[in-house]
Amino acid sequence: MAKTKWVIDETHSSVDFSVKHMMVSKVKGTFHNFDATIEADPTDLTTADITFNIDLESIDTRNQDRDNHLKSADFFDVEKYPKITFKSTKIVKTSDDEYDVTGDVSLHGVTKPVTFAVTFEGQGQDPWGNQVAGFSATGKISRSDFGLTWNTTLETGGVLVGDDVKLSLEIEAKPE
Repeated sequence: MAKTKWVIDETHSSVDFSVKHMMVSKVKGTFHNFDATIEADPTDLTTADITFNIDLESIDTRNQDRDNHLKSADFFDVEKYPKITFKSTKIVKTSDDEYDVTGDVSLHGVTKPVTFAVTFEGQGQDPWGNQVAGFSATGKISRSDFGLTWNTTLETGGVLVGDDVKLSLEIEAKPE
């Protein structure tokens, strides 16, 4: 079967993250603006080509001061590096509907390979007869791998912001 070009339905998709705060809790956030192109044969997702872009200006942690700090040169430096990008390089089927999707993540001027665990949730038709497909993905990046090293040492020991950032994506896509 030939590859079909799919695009994300942002209104039915989300890109969320969490990171340790003060070594005892987690701060969660989301990115509201993102897009992707997926060229895939639904019967063989190992041949898919995936490109994903996240607009860092759209970060939302439910705290405007924190969001502004994350956009600053201490963290993302959105004026210089406005996006996170992902381009798939290898997809391995791990079970019936599960895949390890490896690709190059570019963030803050650094590009590194990252692997996401992806589940193909299925496909069908929406109430208006449009074909849709769903995917869930989880992964983790190290802030320091991408030069995001700002931190503060706590009086009680440890640091204010954890290094590992957990990512969770829920994607609904439709043919372009």
